[in-house]
Amino acid sequence: MRPADVDTSRRPFVLIWEVTQACELACKHCRAEATPCRHPDELTTEEGKRLLDDARRFGSGQLVVLSGGDPLYRTDTLELVEYGIEKGLRMTMTPSGTASLTEAHIRTLAETGLRRIALSIDGGSAASHDGFRNERGSFERTLTAARAARRADLPLQINTTVCAETVDQLPAVRDLVSELDAVLWSVFFLVPIGRGRVLDPLSPARAERVMEWLVDVASAASFGVKTTEAPHYRRVALQRRRLSTAESSADSIGRRTGITAGDGFAFVSHTGEVYPSGFLPAAAGNVRNESLVDVYRRGDRFQRLRDPDALTGKCGSCEFSHVCGGSRSRAFAYTGDALASDPLCAYVPDGYDGPLPEQTFST
Repeated sequence: MRPADVDTSRRPFVLIWEVTQACELACKHCRAEATPCRHPDELTTEEGKRLLDDARRFGSGQLVVLSGGDPLYRTDTLELVEYGIEKGLRMTMTPSGTASLTEAHIRTLAETGLRRIALSIDGGSAASHDGFRNERGSFERTLTAARAARRADLPLQINTTVCAETVDQLPAVRDLVSELDAVLWSVFFLVPIGRGRVLDPLSPARAERVMEWLVDVASAASFGVKTTEAPHYRRVALQRRRLSTAESSADSIGRRTGITAGDGFAFVSHTGEVYPSGFLPAAAGNVRNESLVDVYRRGDRFQRLRDPDALTGKCGSCEFSHVCGGSRSRAFAYTGDALASDPLCAYVPDGYDGPLPEQTFST
């Protein structure tokens, strides 16, 4: 199922459930500011199963990502995976590169029917990756787990965070993604929340060059490439293909493709809050007392985020607003307004003479 095939006013393409914020790692960019201790108010096993029951109401084949923290920190994770699969959900997981991610554990997940495992690699060497993850040995454990996933025929996705500290590592990571036979490389452009507030982001000009490079990578690689919190990658791809607004309006610009916070994307926290994204922590409800489906479909915050005509500033004036729309999470992080301009985007629409996002970025 592709994002373009999903009516994002009715269901998210991706539903992420942060089953716990507990994790052995203390990564520099961690949105959740994870600690080794589980929160006492996490959703229980039974509450989690009710959440999965509700998620099934979105329709058959709903994609669910069990995230964290480290989802393997919970003792009932395998039970939750099995339950979701029984309900017809496409269950995936993003575990951390820790000692708990053994080959036996990966094999069991594959045999249970997990659809994909996503592992994070943020550098092309142990020194660069482990330094970013604040954990010696994380790089080798992650590579070992990735190879175990391939031996178990469990599709592998690699996630990479892009900021000033990691950007020069991207070519080396690209090579690892290919070597590990991953099916998808998901490139996360830093949103300054959680521990990531202290990291230096890319400048808009540097981000633009990285996206142009990613377009070239995608055209030549055996794996897919997608970005997270950088929907202007789609605008860059369109421009690189030399498609004018008129030529592309019928099938690309005229209808939304991909997903953004609240539009094809929903996030449930470890304590049940429903957010448009884990990077946009503005709660729209709680699954303990509201239906996730109702919050997503009818909640005011979600409906506003699905309306590109509600965008303001440069994003609101951009001819690519229906295919890009900018990162709503980054706009919220910098301005407190999820509908404001994305300060990472370098593109200025022809004829636009309004205010530009003001923010100091790295190079």
